[in-house]
Amino acid sequence: MSKKRVLSGMRPTGTMHLGNLEGALRNWVKLQDKGEYECLYFVADWHALTTDFEDTSMIEDNTIEMVIDWLSAGLDPNKSIIFRQSLVKEVSELHLLLSMITPVGWLERNPTYKEMIKELHLKPEQKVYGFLGYPVLQAADILVYKGNVVPVGEDQLSHLNLSKDIAERFNYLYGNIFELPEPKLTQSARIPGIDGKKMSKSCNNHIPISASEDEIYKNVESMFTDPTRAKATDVGHPEGCVVYALHEVYNLENAMQIRNDCVNGRVGCVDCKKDLAKHLCIALEPIRAKRKELDTNPQWIKEILEEGSNKARRLAQETLKEVRKAMKML
Repeated sequence: MSKKRVLSGMRPTGTMHLGNLEGALRNWVKLQDKGEYECLYFVADWHALTTDFEDTSMIEDNTIEMVIDWLSAGLDPNKSIIFRQSLVKEVSELHLLLSMITPVGWLERNPTYKEMIKELHLKPEQKVYGFLGYPVLQAADILVYKGNVVPVGEDQLSHLNLSKDIAERFNYLYGNIFELPEPKLTQSARIPGIDGKKMSKSCNNHIPISASEDEIYKNVESMFTDPTRAKATDVGHPEGCVVYALHEVYNLENAMQIRNDCVNGRVGCVDCKKDLAKHLCIALEPIRAKRKELDTNPQWIKEILEEGSNKARRLAQETLKEVRKAMKML
């Protein structure tokens, strides 16, 4: 393996929003275009079943929509391996083998497991093994391709550390098959939703990266307005303001001036929102134009995923040969 491998994936939830774009996609494209790594990016459709197992009807359509957004944002199947998790059956085999050596206590202590149960208000019958054991599947996702580098935010480090623990345990039991994956911390702007909370589809506070100009203006118009400002000339409070936070991302060169105008009552919230909407439209226009072109050919997206999955599977098959030999299960 001449280059180190970068591996990352997303659950297929349909079209991407600004949080996905700035939190992951921009970084994926940068890593791909630098040419320093062999990049593998996958649709985590098996992971989607951990919480959406009762209704799988949208996974196929969501997969196509999500990959269209990936390509519209700049991912290139000629530079990266873009594939579908479920088309690489070796992942499921490695997941099974790793599950045999992973202590249950490690999974139960996973802070994300506890947080998601609370956040999603899961009923007892929804706390399935797949949800508890998804870190084992995640470890299989990384290790089956011998991924060296995994782009993560600081809040995701615990996930990767558990994958490293599982890899270390396997190596201790059966010999050094796996190189321990290392995090590549991604510095990304915090993208708040239109209500000020973290942008999320489940909270219905997101702006799709494929949104039309009318949709962008309507979404920005509905953003939180400072209740202490009865008039445009009243003193504003940029700290904690959704509109200002997005100006710092999509209108950075003017952000300081906007901040000064706001705190000195020289610009009102209505005009500030219109200015933000204008810059959002400019930033998203290339993505929207590319998406319009790709939308007409979903079959090509399926072909990209099939070809990428075949490439990924060849890598996975080599790893499984080593794993079976190490475990004396040839």
